[in-house]
Amino acid sequence: MSRYKAYPVYRDSGVEWLGMVPSHWITCRIKNTATVNPAKSEVREMAPDTEVAFIPMEAIGENGELDTSRTKPLSEVISGYSYVADGDIMIAKITPCFENGKGAIARNLANGIGFATTEVINVRPNNPKDSAYLLYLLSTNPFRKLAEGAMYGAGGQKRVADSFVAEYHLSLPEFSERTKIAAFLDHETAKIDALIEKQQRLIELLKEKRQAVISHAVTKGLNPNAPMKDSGVEWVDAVPAHWRISKLSYHARISNGATPSRDNMLFWENGTIGWLNSSKVNDEVIEEADQFITELALSKTSVKPVTKGDLVMAITGEGQTRGRVAICNIEATINQHLASISVCDKLLNHQFLYLWLEGNYERIRYESEGAGSTKGAITCSEIGAFPVILPPLEEQGKIVCYVTERKQKFDGLVHKAISAIELMQERRTALISAAVTGKIDVRDWQPAAA
Repeated sequence: MSRYKAYPVYRDSGVEWLGMVPSHWITCRIKNTATVNPAKSEVREMAPDTEVAFIPMEAIGENGELDTSRTKPLSEVISGYSYVADGDIMIAKITPCFENGKGAIARNLANGIGFATTEVINVRPNNPKDSAYLLYLLSTNPFRKLAEGAMYGAGGQKRVADSFVAEYHLSLPEFSERTKIAAFLDHETAKIDALIEKQQRLIELLKEKRQAVISHAVTKGLNPNAPMKDSGVEWVDAVPAHWRISKLSYHARISNGATPSRDNMLFWENGTIGWLNSSKVNDEVIEEADQFITELALSKTSVKPVTKGDLVMAITGEGQTRGRVAICNIEATINQHLASISVCDKLLNHQFLYLWLEGNYERIRYESEGAGSTKGAITCSEIGAFPVILPPLEEQGKIVCYVTERKQKFDGLVHKAISAIELMQERRTALISAAVTGKIDVRDWQPAAA
């Protein structure tokens, strides 16, 4: 914040969390400058078939974005939903949406009217031109931390009370100054958001490049001058002439798991055997289990053990960008949504097979015979029928070393980009808080020339 000057004179606001504020700002409550949850009586006289915007929680973004493309007849939503109009401010009140910062100004609503999920609080400023300023104020750390501490309910059903918002103390400059602060924040946060978007795109490109490096290494090898031959596999084209083309089932045992009955506590209570579900294959290497079953469950149910070094692959559910294959580095068992792949050929490096499966996960899941996007799942026999292209064992090891080194470089660049995004998000939050609480004076601010 050192780029910006402070106000010349401050005074004690008389409110603990506000502290010192510019001397000419007034202290009041939100209910003194806005209406919280305006009454639906304003629209009850409208025709029942009037098209209005329909706003579920997923339509509200975390940086002020709002999707108003959905509409419904007024008669379908006037009961059971929260009424909003153009210019109103919606903030999520339920956890974790509130903590994630979901909130937006209602704009471009069908016929100027909308009905949103009941899990939002609607704030209508007395001056319609105050919407941007008040949304920024409701995005500040002081407001959010106090609101989180005052939430009622338990677990995933905790909520911010409407009354908390109405009674929240704030310090306000005069209208022209509020307008200037909102314009300053619009300009500066737009620049930050553009930089964040570029970093997010960079991450996507790095992941695409990472995947391309893996795919090329496991299908073409590391020697660009190696004699080539037709692989006989449509999507692979030519491969080094000394490589073998085979089927996975010739080189590995493939089986899927099961879930012991949750009704029988003897299968779960004080369990010591790791049991893995689909979320565990989001990691490249599985180092620990989150859930455990007993020896009785292992002996009395169809759950199968997985040996350390086996590969684990998701066979249902949506695949991730990286893929849904992992190396299991522990002794464990798996559920029915996973398949274990245990290498039984001494001439196949399990880490090379992991790279092959990771690079071809989408093909196995959605292009194998019997699978497909409508099925969205694959059987162990379909996995076994999938082709594998095998270099000599020594060459497999070299490919694994090469790809591992390149992956680490890409992962390091992705980590730097993620860290940059986090820093920019922190700066965005700090800048908003500083401006709307009077820590910086932007009255003389002017946007830089384009």
